Amino acid sequence: MGGSYPGPNGPALVVAVREPAVDGRATRAVLEAVAEALGLPRSRVLLRAGERSRDKLLTIVDPPADLAQRLLALQGESATGDAPSAGGQA
Repeated sequence: MGGSYPGPNGPALVVAVREPAVDGRATRAVLEAVAEALGLPRSRVLLRAGERSRDKLLTIVDPPADLAQRLLALQGESATGDAPSAGGQA
């Protein structure tokens, strides 16, 4: 998980899973992966739109105060929007 691209709803976090897109398995895997990467319980990451799409819109229930920083770190950017340094740390 990591990196971003300009998605249909704004900057999108890239999440790749191994589960097949059958019977919602890939969607469930995405929700679990995002929750784990953000350090949140799975119950706080909900699918808002895109059940059958490659692009998914998620809702974070009761988001932590530093959610924006966590997302930036996953996207490979610092809190100032700069790319990580050559050392790879954001």
